[in-house]
Amino acid sequence: MARPQDPPRGFFPFGNPFKNLSSKNSVLSSKLLPLLNNFETNLASSISKLVPKEKSDILTVSWMKQAMESLCETHNGIKTLITDLELPVSDWEDKWVDVYLDISVKLLDLCNAFSSELTRLNQGHLLLQFALHNLEANSPQNLSKAQSSLDSWKQHIVSKNPRIENCRAILSSLVQTLNLPKVKNSAKGKVLMRALYGVKVKTLYISGVFAAAFSGSSQNLMYLTVSNELPWAQSFMEVQNTMNAEIKNIFLSDGLTVLKELEAVASGVKKLYPAIQQGSIDPISLQPLKDSVTELSNGIDLVSKEVDCFFKILLSGRDTLLENLRSMGASTLQATSPKKAAGKNYRGF
Repeated sequence: MARPQDPPRGFFPFGNPFKNLSSKNSVLSSKLLPLLNNFETNLASSISKLVPKEKSDILTVSWMKQAMESLCETHNGIKTLITDLELPVSDWEDKWVDVYLDISVKLLDLCNAFSSELTRLNQGHLLLQFALHNLEANSPQNLSKAQSSLDSWKQHIVSKNPRIENCRAILSSLVQTLNLPKVKNSAKGKVLMRALYGVKVKTLYISGVFAAAFSGSSQNLMYLTVSNELPWAQSFMEVQNTMNAEIKNIFLSDGLTVLKELEAVASGVKKLYPAIQQGSIDPISLQPLKDSVTELSNGIDLVSKEVDCFFKILLSGRDTLLENLRSMGASTLQATSPKKAAGKNYRGF
């Protein structure tokens, strides 16, 4: 399979950040390491749950819903960790802020792209509903309208979405953010950067699967290497290896699309074409297509809700960070005035 961009040879150009959490600061580490261990244990568990029970579950809207729901939980988890670390924005180094803002805006762009594609797929649902209505009428004139609607639907499904086409560039730039910034004299900062690394890896891989499914191109699929020192590394590699191997086989098939529920509708449409052309439809033969259309529509709605949830979590995190930065700036100005008391306000994530 093609890769959007080979990841850097080493994700840690400034040295191994994991060894920085050493016993030199044993008193502080004894408080911080349980927080990190708990976060990474939960991360490993959430990643393990993404391994499909059956190969047929890969590239389904149900898996996509589960994956996006899992991302929401993980990103809420990092917000909780920041609060538990008692690491106010006033203690953040500028480069941490830059990294957070840069990554979050790219992820928001991906969310917008995924939402636009889900909306586009839902627009195709209207064509299917109109076609089914005419197929049930089962008259020559109605069957002609039905075939026209189904032809339009097929063209709609295979058409390109510019926002999805742009995902490859966004994913490639996100790969570069896997390099961890150097942290000086802040054990809390080291814990945060290590935790963020796990969040970024999970988010990047899942986003790549979404982009591959929506674009029909394996070039968006990620191949990431992670350190064996990480407690979630084995779970992640299992998910990646299992998913990538089967997705490769799916892309080698001759289906209209790679998304399972979407392909089920396309297959149902194809089976009805001979009867449409003959001018007569057995009402019973319509039921499988009706069921497939309903399953696809319901699934898309559920995935859309989870993507929207993820978008709101990202946006909330950015807004809170920016609000705290503005508050810090205001406090600095107030501190220079003899009429105002000095101090910095902090609101947790």
